Amino acid sequence: MNVSEIVHKQKLYYRTGATRRYEARIKQLDLLKEAIRRRESEILEALKIDLSKSDQEAYMTEIGILFEKISFVSKRLKKWMKPRKVKTAKTHIGSKGYIVPEPYGSVLIIAPWNYPFQLAISPLIGAIAAGNTAVIKPSELTPHVSAVITSMIGEVFDPAYVTVVEGGVEASEMLLAEPFDNLFFTGSVAVGKLVMKAASERLIPVTLELGGKSPCIIHHDANMKLTAKRIAFGKLTNSGQTCIAPDYLLVHESVRDAFVTEYEKAIKQFYGKEPLLSDYYGRIVSPRHFERLQSFLTNGSIVLGGETDPESLKIAPTLLDEVSWDSPVMQEEIFGPILPMMTYKHLDEVIEAVNTRPKPLALYLFTVNQSVQDRIVEQIPFGGGSINDTLMHIATPYLPFGGVGESGMGNYHGEYSFTAFSHMKSILKQTNAFDIKFRYPSKTGSVMMRRFMK
Repeated sequence: MNVSEIVHKQKLYYRTGATRRYEARIKQLDLLKEAIRRRESEILEALKIDLSKSDQEAYMTEIGILFEKISFVSKRLKKWMKPRKVKTAKTHIGSKGYIVPEPYGSVLIIAPWNYPFQLAISPLIGAIAAGNTAVIKPSELTPHVSAVITSMIGEVFDPAYVTVVEGGVEASEMLLAEPFDNLFFTGSVAVGKLVMKAASERLIPVTLELGGKSPCIIHHDANMKLTAKRIAFGKLTNSGQTCIAPDYLLVHESVRDAFVTEYEKAIKQFYGKEPLLSDYYGRIVSPRHFERLQSFLTNGSIVLGGETDPESLKIAPTLLDEVSWDSPVMQEEIFGPILPMMTYKHLDEVIEAVNTRPKPLALYLFTVNQSVQDRIVEQIPFGGGSINDTLMHIATPYLPFGGVGESGMGNYHGEYSFTAFSHMKSILKQTNAFDIKFRYPSKTGSVMMRRFMK
């Protein structure tokens, strides 16, 4: 594999203009959609092997969502591609201003292992829609999914247009040394910093979709049965290996016991009395990640769950109590089915606690009190989130998805995927019918300019 040759061929292919016509972009999106449909059973099987995902969860979070994205983009792409006329200042009388979406060129997409198919293909949809060529680097931690992606992309696309480069850290380092025109990375904060550092060497624009510790606030007026069910859904989908999963709970002290009771009921409803044996409950991606999560079980006290199975790499849904901000489980993103729980008396405590830490990728709030909702949204910075739900803000194409600060930069989904892979080129078209003379050096130019610009 010669990475430099791949990138060189993609740049040459891009310069032919083959990727830029509307009809070409739509055709490639259709081909991608059809390829996913043909490979559906292979994708589901690979996700089962790599992450023990059930067919229901895998289809919902990895395949079905992509069909919706492609349909949404295809219906609106012609409108997004059109140059957009903008107003001009009075100093520019006679001229016309336009914004022209322009592809970046050749882009690199580095995908993570937690949603290994969806998070490789979702950015690709935006890259194709915007008229770019693309190289995808899937995660080596999910090799079966990676193999399916490689086979599928190779079957559908000319490598000079879209291709896949498999491998580990070495492959990523080689790719990051190449002169791509845009980088799109989904993964950890630590690796995101390395990606941004590499991009800075060549001044390449970057979109970073990272993570962090996303708080989940349960106020005293929350509908506890529904709250617990929706938190269990958000926390335990993919066994907690979701960048926007609730990372820790801030529960009003008056409803702490009620939440524990309802959370336990929700787990039993989803996965039965023995979640480790459930076909609907996934596993941890690797022994290393399993051992890291297992070490958190010694933090505080286990209120619920705590069972582990090293052979299947499964950890039961777990609630931890009596943890502090200094506990190891509160020092990094958990990325597993373990949920630390802390209580509060006053909302001020919540706002102060969250705001003294890095800005989270997501925030969840459960309350019917409008003033509480307004206060949290206004006073706590975070990438995005949901009120009285979890995860679902990521599923609508009308909302941008992305982080802020340490949780990422840039966003995508829907039209935002198109703009993430497009440069908005500014064009001013000037008239020749007349000329504003006071802009040129002259004895009276300064006086005339002051009169005109006041």
